[in-house]
Amino acid sequence: MAARVDERKRAVGFAAVDRYVRDRTCIGLGTGSTAYWAIERVGERVAAGERIVAVATSRETERLCRERSIPLVELMDEEIAVALDGADEVAADLALIKGGGGALFREKAVALAARLFVVIVTEEKLVQRVGNYPLPVEVVPFSATYVTREIEAIAPVSVSRRGGATPFVTDNANWILDCRFGPIDDPAHLDELLRAIHGVVTSGLFVDLADEVLVAGPNGVRSL
Repeated sequence: MAARVDERKRAVGFAAVDRYVRDRTCIGLGTGSTAYWAIERVGERVAAGERIVAVATSRETERLCRERSIPLVELMDEEIAVALDGADEVAADLALIKGGGGALFREKAVALAARLFVVIVTEEKLVQRVGNYPLPVEVVPFSATYVTREIEAIAPVSVSRRGGATPFVTDNANWILDCRFGPIDDPAHLDELLRAIHGVVTSGLFVDLADEVLVAGPNGVRSL
């Protein structure tokens, strides 16, 4: 089963690069097990002589790009033609939950800056409403306890600090709170409420950001 999932991740990652990435452009490259395959394909095309530069969404993606000789630039050094990234959940209205790998702040920054944001997933990530997957919220460590209290005041929700007593630290030196809201009726409103809490850096809700979603399943890769 795991091998089939990996094959589908590879298929959708390669398909996204071949459909949307052009020579002599700047692209955004995401973080995670599906984005990994997009990075692989970009590396192959760079090795073949194409001039593609990338903005990485995490230090891990930077490392993978360097290993594959993909030139890196900083955010806003060049216009990002397309950003490619995975998601933890994709709803029917294209609302997303992202951040399972802890790179949500940089992933959202790149998605917002890109002319086109393409999400690449396998079909088990598709849901009617986001929220079954724990929602990551990036917080300033000093405010984590306060933020937890304020999130719990919004709705009955289980909030846990990722890493527990040894907190997971993001590339931005922040912590992640994983919030189990259950199915979310209004992701845009919840995102607004969360971002209004002092100490919240961003939430893993990506609303009205995805331009295209490519889905890999047993019958190949399709657009959602």
